[in-house]
Amino acid sequence: MTAFTVRVPDETANRLDQLAEKLDRSRSYVAAQAIEDFVAREEWQLAEIEAGLAEAERGDFASDRDVAAVVGKYVKSARRA
Repeated sequence: MTAFTVRVPDETANRLDQLAEKLDRSRSYVAAQAIEDFVAREEWQLAEIEAGLAEAERGDFASDRDVAAVVGKYVKSARRA
C-alpha cells in the first residue's frame, strides 16, 4: 500500500473527521474509500466518453427514426401528466 499526503481545506478535513466518527472508521480509511470511488467513477466515465467518440468516428449514430421514437415516448408521457 502507498501512503501520500493530500492537502484539503480545514472545513473539508473537519467534515471528513465527522464522517469517520459516524462511520466508526479512521480518517485515512474514509479518505482512501473516497479516492477509490472517485477513481473508479472517473475511469468509467472516461471509458464511456472514449467509446462514444469511437462510435462517432465510425459514423455509428442513431437514425432519425430511432431518435424520433425515443423523443416521442417522452413527449407523450409529459403530455399525459
